[in-house]
Amino acid sequence: MQNKTSVAVGISGGIDSAMAAYLLKEDGYKVIGITMQTYAESREMDNTLKSGCFGPAQKENIRSAAQLCNKLGIEHHIIPLQEEFQHKVIAYFCETYKAGKTPNPCLVCNAYIKFALLPEKAHSLGLNFDYFATGHYAKLRFNKDLNRYQIRIAKDLHKDQSYFLAFLSQEQLAQTLFPLGNYTKQEIKKMADEKGFSELVSRKESQDFIQNSDWDVLFKPDDFVLGEIVDINGNVLGRHKGIINYTIGQRRNLGISGLPEPYYILAIDAKKNRIVIGPKSNLYQKQCKAINMNWVSIPAPEKKFRAKAKIRFLHTPAECVVTPIDDRHIEVVFSKPQLAITPGQGLVLYLRDLLLGGGFIALSNDKNSEQKV
Repeated sequence: MQNKTSVAVGISGGIDSAMAAYLLKEDGYKVIGITMQTYAESREMDNTLKSGCFGPAQKENIRSAAQLCNKLGIEHHIIPLQEEFQHKVIAYFCETYKAGKTPNPCLVCNAYIKFALLPEKAHSLGLNFDYFATGHYAKLRFNKDLNRYQIRIAKDLHKDQSYFLAFLSQEQLAQTLFPLGNYTKQEIKKMADEKGFSELVSRKESQDFIQNSDWDVLFKPDDFVLGEIVDINGNVLGRHKGIINYTIGQRRNLGISGLPEPYYILAIDAKKNRIVIGPKSNLYQKQCKAINMNWVSIPAPEKKFRAKAKIRFLHTPAECVVTPIDDRHIEVVFSKPQLAITPGQGLVLYLRDLLLGGGFIALSNDKNSEQKV
C-alpha cells in the first residue's frame, strides 16, 4: 500500500473536492482531477432544469473544476458518462417514482457511477492512478480482524455524508480515500481562505439532484395518469395529477380543502393509481422492511441485533432492533414510532460511529422483491 502514490480526485467545482485535492497534494500524492460529465445537452431540459447537479448548470461546474485544477497545479480531465448516467440513474429515478416509491439518486449514483464507472472509464481513457478520492465528509478505516474496510461518520457530525456511501463495495473502498473525514466544514472553509481559495467559501453548494418543480421533463406524458385521492376509509376526496408528483409525508399541492385538520400523504398505491391521505398521526410507524441490503463494515449478520437507523439523509438515527431475513433483507422495529417511513428511500444502519450497511425501504407488500437499480 505504501507504493501507491497517485490519486484521481473527483472535482465538482466546489470547495470540498478542491480542498480534498489540496490536502492530498500536500501529503505527497501525485494528484489529477477528474470531473464526470453526466448531462447531455437538450433544448427542452435546458429551458426547464434550473438547478441541481444534473442539468445545464453542469457546464459552469466543469469550467469551475478546470479553473480549480489549474490553480492547484494538477491535470484536469473530463470523463463523459452521459449515456451511463441516463441508463443507471435517470432510469432508476423515473421507474422508482412510477412504482409509487421515492428514490434517492445520490445513493445509486455513488455506487454505480461516481465510485465505479467514473474511475473505471478514466482508467480506460489512459489515465493512471492508484486511488480515487472525493470531498465526502466520512472516515474510512481497515479492520484487520474482519479483513474489511469500514466507513465511520465524519468528525463534523452536522456535515457527515456517510449515509450516501452505504452502497459502496469492498472493492470500491479498497481504492478510495476520504481526505475530509477528520475536518469540520468550518476548518475546510478556513483552510480554503488561507490557501488562496477564498472565492469558494461563499459559493453556493448544490445538494439536490434536481429541483422538485423541474423533474417533470424527465418523464413521458403517459406517465402522468390522473387518479383518485382517498382517505384511510377509501372515501374519494379528490383527484391527483399522477403519482410521480407525490411522496409520503407530503402536505402541499393536494388540491383538497374543507378537511377537519391538515392531511398528509400516507401511502401511494401504484397498482390502483391512487393516493391515501390522512392526519399526521397516521404517518408514524414503528417498523419497516429493507431490501437490497449492502453490508459495508461487517459481514451479513445472522442474528437479531440492536443498532440505530436513518430512514433518510436528514433523519436523526433512531434506536431499533434489526432482524435479518437473509443476507439481502431485514426487518426493523424502532423503539419509538418514526415519522414518514418512505418506501424507496435508503435505510442506513449505524452502531455508534460505524456504518454497518444500508438497503432500500420496501413497501409492505414487497415480499422478496428487489429495488430496481
